[in-house]
Amino acid sequence: MSDESYEKEPGRLSVVATPIGNMGDLTFRGLWNLKEANVIYAEDTRVISKLLAHYGLRTSVQRLDAATESKKMKEVAERLRAGERVVLVSDAGTPAISDPGARLVAYIRENAPEAIIDAIPGPSSITAALSIAGLEGDGFTFIGFLPHKKGRQTAIQKIAKSEYPVVLFESPHRIVKLLGEFAKAGIKKVSLARELTKLHEELISGEPAALAKDLQKRGAARGEFVVIALP
Repeated sequence: MSDESYEKEPGRLSVVATPIGNMGDLTFRGLWNLKEANVIYAEDTRVISKLLAHYGLRTSVQRLDAATESKKMKEVAERLRAGERVVLVSDAGTPAISDPGARLVAYIRENAPEAIIDAIPGPSSITAALSIAGLEGDGFTFIGFLPHKKGRQTAIQKIAKSEYPVVLFESPHRIVKLLGEFAKAGIKKVSLARELTKLHEELISGEPAALAKDLQKRGAARGEFVVIALP
């Protein structure tokens, strides 16, 4: 085959969902993509390195977090133009959902349109929490993390008035404060999911003030929380 007739395959950016706790939740497609990639861009190289070691993989890893995403976009685009297989992962779950990645994907679509971008779906704390919450209906609103200061109370008031369940994330350091704010806003019932897919997985439901007392009494304000505020 002559050089003129050889057509280089386009680069591929695979957005791979990784386990949110249990290492066994990595999909076959996810594992294959991690193995075959030329490079993995990860929110935290230490986290992905543990997953790779668990499966005996030695794929090259580069950091791409919220602080470095804009700086790494051109580098990723150049790799894709060269025909490389690039994988994007976050610390856990699906990238670009309240995690780095969305700006990179938008940049690649604009500046390297010949590249293939594919989703490798898998674990998600959002759908995991909803699946065991026992909610009826066919709608919910997801808002990620609430702002820490400016706009926080306005956002909580909107949650209180929502006609659908509202799903959000909260850290263990702020969960008790959030439940107090919910109580003041008139939110009557909340479900809290934590340690999803892990040994001490738990979902509890009740009035915000009662849940706050329970968490404090048991010393259970640990791990990232998926919070479902019910209308």
